[in-house]
Amino acid sequence: MAAAADNQSAVGQQYTTNPPRELPKRRGTELMLLAFAAVIVTTAFVLVQINQEQSLSWSILWYGAAYLAIFSAAHVAVRHWAPYADPLILPCVALLNGLGLVTIYRLDLAEAERARSLGEEFSGSAPRQVLYTVVALALFLAVLRIIKDHRTLTSYAYTAGLAGLVLLALPAMLPASLSEVNGAKVWLKLPGFSIQPGEFAKILLMIFFASFLVAKRDLFMTAGKRILGVELPRARDLGPIIIAAVVCLGILVFERDLGTALLFFGITLMMLYVATERAIWVVVGLSMFMVGAFIAYQLFTHVQQRVTNWIDPLATYDDPGGGYQIAQGLFGLGTGGVFGTGLGAGRPEMVPEAHTDFISAALGEEIGFVGLAAVLLVYLLLAMRGMRSALAVRDTFGKLLGGGLSFAIVMQVFVIIGGVTKLIPMTGVTTPFLSAGGSSLLANYILVALLLRVSDTARRPQQQKPSGEAPPKQLAPIAEAHTVMVQRPPQTPAEGGPALSAPAGHQAPGQHNPGQHNVGQYAAGAQPGPQTPGGQQSPGHSAPQGTGRPPGQAQQPVTPPQGQSPVPQGPQQASEGSGAAPEQPQGRQAPPQAAQPVSDRPPQSGGSQGGPQQAEPSAGAEEPAWPTEDSTDEPNRPKGDDAT
Repeated sequence: MAAAADNQSAVGQQYTTNPPRELPKRRGTELMLLAFAAVIVTTAFVLVQINQEQSLSWSILWYGAAYLAIFSAAHVAVRHWAPYADPLILPCVALLNGLGLVTIYRLDLAEAERARSLGEEFSGSAPRQVLYTVVALALFLAVLRIIKDHRTLTSYAYTAGLAGLVLLALPAMLPASLSEVNGAKVWLKLPGFSIQPGEFAKILLMIFFASFLVAKRDLFMTAGKRILGVELPRARDLGPIIIAAVVCLGILVFERDLGTALLFFGITLMMLYVATERAIWVVVGLSMFMVGAFIAYQLFTHVQQRVTNWIDPLATYDDPGGGYQIAQGLFGLGTGGVFGTGLGAGRPEMVPEAHTDFISAALGEEIGFVGLAAVLLVYLLLAMRGMRSALAVRDTFGKLLGGGLSFAIVMQVFVIIGGVTKLIPMTGVTTPFLSAGGSSLLANYILVALLLRVSDTARRPQQQKPSGEAPPKQLAPIAEAHTVMVQRPPQTPAEGGPALSAPAGHQAPGQHNPGQHNVGQYAAGAQPGPQTPGGQQSPGHSAPQGTGRPPGQAQQPVTPPQGQSPVPQGPQQASEGSGAAPEQPQGRQAPPQAAQPVSDRPPQSGGSQGGPQQAEPSAGAEEPAWPTEDSTDEPNRPKGDDAT
């Protein structure tokens, strides 16, 4: 026992040394992993150029310098603004982004060769991807710098939800010339560039749902009717999941984008399950998804075409919009085999849209099953570190937000990889950090910045506040722990003893001290006893103290000041809030009381006719039964009725 106590004291003292020992920030580990990712990416560039150009060019130095500058700036920003963030998140993102840049560059070399053979001009996608990465880095730095605490996002939850819905619906409301690309109306074509608003709407809606589910969590945990041993949710609690299903159906109908609809509904269902821990929500959500998918298949021809291509892509190989793309991707993966053909040694340019939707097929052809599995493990590691941070963070909003952001990465990878490998019907989403495109890259870097902020909050040690320091201002009720209202228990005096007296201090009639609570009241069941000839109460009955009247004096009516009316009181609660003694039972007469000098009597109310008698002031004078405006000690009032 003594040894165990010594060990516990030693563990407790390891962070209380002089000077105090700080928790490790692990930024050195992050820098080493970033250097390792840079080595892998540089080696991949060299292999591509050797196999394609049979020589090395200065472009490798240009791409390598840009890559190092981008992630060096990101590392410095994390070191200063999120020093306790997870050290594996940024290196995983750097490796994935670098491999995507290598694959796009490799496809540009093949496309440039084809363009030269045909005598056409060609502009590669790799330089634009570097530019998009620089802009994404700027947004990454801005999010880390501006959002110092993820809980501040709860103040803008409904604004984020409204903005997300507007961004989702905007392409559907525009004409096809401004929003349609390859049959999907998910773009916003602006002069000089195009943007996909749904990528940013995904993050805004996750912020809204995380905040909403924290605020309404108790409603979703209430069980409804029990059918076949299963407790179903109440009908009125199905609102969020029904709204999500309607929004997804609207995306499917008006924008013809199956991937965004599936991704959005999956994220909503996951966050609802994490918030409630009830599997019935998953069952209800999947049931609604299956019903919606069946209806969509019966109504929309583009959904029927996707399903037909999924079942047998060779049957529609030569048809417009048929299975040619899926079949070519499968041929590429089969050509790569287990270990691949080698970077720069394959023919991934044979697959349509290989630099966007089918970049995983292009990468899998040259690095094989082993290399593609390693890339998927990097995605899995990124999501697991995000989930770990979500579990470790202390507030519920951070748990939901971190879990939603991490799951969004996994869900998006599953949707696109599943479509490429013919596991599920093909959808139009991009592969995070790998695919070419500005919208996806910008949105995913914002997502990573929020994930790093949640991770920094989770790993940051709690700082003990100095004694006497006021607690910090609460940000938003959603962001903090649930408040538990504690009621003050009734104070019952000892049996046969006197009741609790009111706080000491003289108070003139007509004045009210809101900072004092009346405690001079009878215990439960105590009634004033009969009076004896000498003015004493019979044994076993207690008289209120501090009222300023003899025990036998009857309560006199009290007239409120002008413009106010007394608070109605019951016959047995007359003393509550005023300190006055209860009325005498009928049939009991109070002994006569000697007249007092006029100067000692309280002033008569101007609004009373006939001048009824007023309660007499004394050292323990009671408070009036109505609130007044003459209080001078308002700052001393306790905060709330439950303050102690």
